[in-house]
Amino acid sequence: MAEPRQSRRNFLGALIALAVGGWGLSRFLTPRAKRRQTILTVPREELPQDGALVYREARIAVMRDGGRVYALDLVCTHLGCTVNVTPTGLVCPCHGSAFDREGRVLKGPADRALKRYEVTQVGETYHVQV
Repeated sequence: MAEPRQSRRNFLGALIALAVGGWGLSRFLTPRAKRRQTILTVPREELPQDGALVYREARIAVMRDGGRVYALDLVCTHLGCTVNVTPTGLVCPCHGSAFDREGRVLKGPADRALKRYEVTQVGETYHVQV
């Protein structure tokens, strides 16, 4: 008669150990959500309507087109030169690649679009995040 109690204890102990072990294992097997890191903060009033602010040190251009605000990486996807921002688009001074204001390739030798960064509005500032 003592055996059923012992086997229930063993079963409950094994069940609890399995649950704790499964929880611990799931923490290592599930991907963690990436934390957004703010790399640039731009005051809202400084960004011109239908214009751009270029941050050469960070190699980022924050652009406003109507109600949309977005940021482009100014590193050319061909060989990594810093792209110049013009009123009509973006041009690489090294090898002549041309990009539109959205960062899409218009003329090679670059074959990939410029990287876009996420921009969120926090109060009266825009935060460029990676």
